[in-house]
Amino acid sequence: MSDKTSMIFQNPMDKKTIKSAEKSKLKYMKKFGDDSQKEYFIGFSDIKTLDYIGAKNIVFKEENEKFEGKPLIVGNIRMGFGHYRISIAMASAARALGYTPYWLDLASFDATGSKMIRHQNDMYSTASRISQKSKLFNKLVWEPLNSEGFKKITYNAKDQKNSELLVPIFRNIPKDIPYIATHVWPAQGAIHAGMTHVVNAIPDNWPMGLHLSEGAVHTVQTPFAYLGYKTLDGFAKTRLHGLSSKDLKLVGCYVDHELLVNLEKDNEARKERLSSGRPIRILMTVGGAGAGYSLYKSMIIHLLPYVKEGKVTIFVNFGDHKDVYLKLLKDLPELKCHEYFNKYDELLKLKEELVKEDKPGIHAIYNEDIFEAVYSTNLLMPVCDLLITKPSELVYYPIPKIFMRHIGGHEVYGGIFGREMGDATKECPDEKSMNAMLDNLILDREIIPVMCDRINVLKKAGFYDGAYECVKLAVKGYEH
Repeated sequence: MSDKTSMIFQNPMDKKTIKSAEKSKLKYMKKFGDDSQKEYFIGFSDIKTLDYIGAKNIVFKEENEKFEGKPLIVGNIRMGFGHYRISIAMASAARALGYTPYWLDLASFDATGSKMIRHQNDMYSTASRISQKSKLFNKLVWEPLNSEGFKKITYNAKDQKNSELLVPIFRNIPKDIPYIATHVWPAQGAIHAGMTHVVNAIPDNWPMGLHLSEGAVHTVQTPFAYLGYKTLDGFAKTRLHGLSSKDLKLVGCYVDHELLVNLEKDNEARKERLSSGRPIRILMTVGGAGAGYSLYKSMIIHLLPYVKEGKVTIFVNFGDHKDVYLKLLKDLPELKCHEYFNKYDELLKLKEELVKEDKPGIHAIYNEDIFEAVYSTNLLMPVCDLLITKPSELVYYPIPKIFMRHIGGHEVYGGIFGREMGDATKECPDEKSMNAMLDNLILDREIIPVMCDRINVLKKAGFYDGAYECVKLAVKGYEH
């Protein structure tokens, strides 16, 4: 296992940073145990929700099982919904290009590295929710940490050392299997374990030291991110060596094959609904951290008259956050919803019915299963007209969008990117601006069709081909 902590892309780290990184790793070993010599045998289980792409979940078994077909591993973690959603896009693109996708959630195992990830994810989710309730915490802690703290190259040194704890999970995985990571820890763990075909798919538009995984091919979705990693500008007080062309590729947006194959027809259907006066279908997403409750409540209250008038239909994917829905019902006892709770098959049927006819009212969706919780949004995207989301991973998806306030400073530049591309509004930071923007798009039915036209232009230009390109980079030089 090579050292990735003391030197990062030819940039030496100071002794204090190195010592801090080593201390961090030892802390997690003391807290969760040392499994560096343990043998974890690898096997597979089906993922029912992703059966349309034949994705297999990598799990621990009593003895090793063999990978089948032309395998490609998607390494990920559950941190919110974003990294899972990008992983589904990668698996979808892999399948479309003739590969068999295998799902590796490094946070899902009973291993030291997995426990470390879950611990950090719990802290991140808690802080994210606090940031939505405390303006002071958000201003003094959360925003600076997400925009500047994670940007420092020295932050990468600690992550590199911690990710050494992930190596045992990879021990029985063939080292030459093509591998795409949708979070930096799975990328770093794979490199430390000796994997040879690793793509590190960077999710955000704001360049940060957090996302570096030397030894992997780094992919980005935007020119802004490309320049940031090419120069590492702002990652330290002094000038740094940036990433070379072999380490960094601009590939475009990470989008599922299923969302692209009929995209022009979906946009045509949106334009027809808008021009004929049919209800505008609005899809709202409650993220994996369950934050932003007050804004969701405000939007629904504001939209209720439109729903009663038959001008708007609302679909709210509460993900796996039933508590958010129950709180909403308590605060709004007059709210009546069509509930799809752990009824994914019924949701699949609803999607097909929406192709042919409108389904008035408010539809509430909740699933305990993480795959169903995440994919319910993707499932409904093609049959909805407008997506309401914070400017995170959904910035890059081909559907007209309204941006809520960001959660964490790193999301700001995703919002800027989306509005400049022309398929999204500006970021609406509060209830007043959000409701005003909703009025604009509902009452002026010429706006959303322009966004649809922009999406068609972007697709034709290859703007949404990022997932396909990641697969091509991962399998380059691989002989099965």
